[in-house]
Amino acid sequence: MATIAVIDTGICNLRSVTKALEAVGAAPRVVRTPHELRSGAAEGLVLPGVGALRDCVASLRASRMDHAVRDWIKEDRPFLGVCLGMQALFEGSEEGNVQGLGIFSGKVRRFRLPPEFKIPHMGWNTLRFRDPASPLAANLGAGEAFYFVHSFYCEPADPSLVLAECDYGGPFPAIVSRGRSFATQFHPEKSQAKGLQIYRNFAAVAAAA
Repeated sequence: MATIAVIDTGICNLRSVTKALEAVGAAPRVVRTPHELRSGAAEGLVLPGVGALRDCVASLRASRMDHAVRDWIKEDRPFLGVCLGMQALFEGSEEGNVQGLGIFSGKVRRFRLPPEFKIPHMGWNTLRFRDPASPLAANLGAGEAFYFVHSFYCEPADPSLVLAECDYGGPFPAIVSRGRSFATQFHPEKSQAKGLQIYRNFAAVAAAA
């Protein structure tokens, strides 16, 4: 069983994420500071988030968890960002001109779509894995549907970061990855059985680390 540290930023759906990890056999452990992260043995780290990116990034900086996340990813330890936890990894966002953590090069852009497309993009949508052999894609077929709620999308400077795409008035990254770091724009914890498979796959990556 992998122990997965889950960062509490104060604005995340913490209970839903920890319950999902428990459901797939992982042992979640909530952390709020770098000391708490260092003081316990964890094979994986999850950064969830809902709401405004400015609040998420401000919380990480106030607790100095921004440095902990950078170091964790730099060391190629298993990491999973969820929704805002994905957007926070980039250099900046059009959502209030927020400066992100800058772990990945690129920007978070506002959807600019024809009137027939409602914003936020909310509900179920299918995605395409660019690399079906990725460990995060294990036991997931083509065209699986996941639950999205967002008005902004990530635009990586390096297209090779994109592990999976979704279409909403055009393609956008649904999952990015580098090494053993992954991040999803959708909410796996709201995506029923397929979302649990994402957490199960991530826990397997962590257990093997």
